Amino acid sequence: MIVGDLLHLDDLDIRLAWGTPDLLDRPITGVSSTDLQDPARYLQPGELVLTGLVWWQPADASGALRFATALRSAGVAALLAGEGTHGSIPDSLADACRTHGIPLLAVPAGVSFRAVTDRVYLRLWGDLRAGAQDTAAIPETVRRELLDLLRADAEAGEVLAHAVGRLGVPDCSITTTGGRAVAATATPAPAAAGRGDTGLPVGPQDGSPFDGWRLRPHLRTAAAEPMLQGLADLLAPLAARAHAAAGARRRAAGRLLDALAGEGGLAGPLAACGLGGAEALVAVTARIDGGRADGTAGGEGTGGEGTADGGAGGEGAADGGAGGEGAADGGVPAAWAAYALAEALHPLGVPYATGTDRAGRSAALVAAPAEQVAERLRRARPALQARLTGRRTLRVGVGPAVPPEPAALRAALVQARYVLEGSAGPVGSAAELDSLDGLLRGIPPEVTAAFHARLLAPLAAHDRENSVSLLGTLAVFLDHDGSWARTAESLHIHVNTVHYRIRRIEELTGRNLARLRDRLDLRAALLCAPQPAPAAR
Repeated sequence: MIVGDLLHLDDLDIRLAWGTPDLLDRPITGVSSTDLQDPARYLQPGELVLTGLVWWQPADASGALRFATALRSAGVAALLAGEGTHGSIPDSLADACRTHGIPLLAVPAGVSFRAVTDRVYLRLWGDLRAGAQDTAAIPETVRRELLDLLRADAEAGEVLAHAVGRLGVPDCSITTTGGRAVAATATPAPAAAGRGDTGLPVGPQDGSPFDGWRLRPHLRTAAAEPMLQGLADLLAPLAARAHAAAGARRRAAGRLLDALAGEGGLAGPLAACGLGGAEALVAVTARIDGGRADGTAGGEGTGGEGTADGGAGGEGAADGGAGGEGAADGGVPAAWAAYALAEALHPLGVPYATGTDRAGRSAALVAAPAEQVAERLRRARPALQARLTGRRTLRVGVGPAVPPEPAALRAALVQARYVLEGSAGPVGSAAELDSLDGLLRGIPPEVTAAFHARLLAPLAAHDRENSVSLLGTLAVFLDHDGSWARTAESLHIHVNTVHYRIRRIEELTGRNLARLRDRLDLRAALLCAPQPAPAAR
């Protein structure tokens, strides 16, 4: 689909405000809606940008030029401006688009952006794939019926049930790449549900292990294969529409996370994410550690989400910080962790927002009790982890439930990030921060190792040259709450020997073990040991 095709879409009455014939030949790869003054980080090359011009103010003489500059830097295909807000397209915007060579089209006040985006999806993914009729063996009458359902915004389950019933193909399921059920005509048999069949791709596929739709027939037969392939092709607009909705939610979540990092108000961003009425929210963070993403030598993170915005382009930066999704450890796209969180949290059936902030950190805010969120993530995590290859590991941190206020949410996110780093397991919870041991696990190992060495290096040096372990004695003494008798009994030595060793420990460390503060310091130093303390003799 090219930009010029927009002028010929039935019933939309889109008009050309400015553009040259060569610019109208630009291909469209996706769709994105925005009313930000500077939306560059949320856009990808080749996208069609829709704006209601809410950002434009007559008194701001340079506003239109800044907006067009952002579009030019992102390499978008064209701009569609709605006339509903101001009655017409401002001359300054037309001049700015002319300056930067961006085709400008006008959307009449009575035409919704949803109508525009849906029509683009159908052209990009359905056509309606005119050539598919010859190769997919879908009868023309059924094809028209399915396309009519798509135009009527029918749900995936309704479209799938109609297709399976009319085509006579085996029962099917639509699932995400991560395995979450979107729709099904029957419950798949355990053998079918558990086999390694990846199914047929439906619509946009971004290469991530969690995002994207698959059509999975419950019984795979050679005779039905051409019909199933044609059905997957025809279902593509549904997938594109769902990806667009998910992409919009992730962009809204990204703006909410960015707002939390700043000092602005949260009422608008929370409402945009559907969290405006929540009494409490749980902060969740996630990260995928491991090797480089398969397939394109680390390039998967730069292409974006595929058609999260409605076409073959991608959401890219909308999910992951300035300039694109970014990359987590070893080239894994940062947005993959956000996709994983969405897959895990969706079955809760509660409002949530998941995305990445400008720093490329994946996070979510969930309107549910913290214990319920943590339990759901622990249950979902093995299946999500199974989707990852190589040495990649999905790690999650769950913060406390707090009121939806800036200071409280910022603190909750900090706690979630802390337990993500320091949890003993792959899913950590702020509820685990109830001991000194749990608290210390979140501190960077370089810091804890230095603290351990700073306080206990004299004892370690002594132990290397002597047969008696003062480090082991200290550990046992503190484990027994400073009891001389119980320490002696545990070490099978006389209590006077314990007194001698403790005095020697105090001389070497400069600490007084009769003081609680010094005991806590030395206990923390032992817990920070890179290796377990040597056993006492």
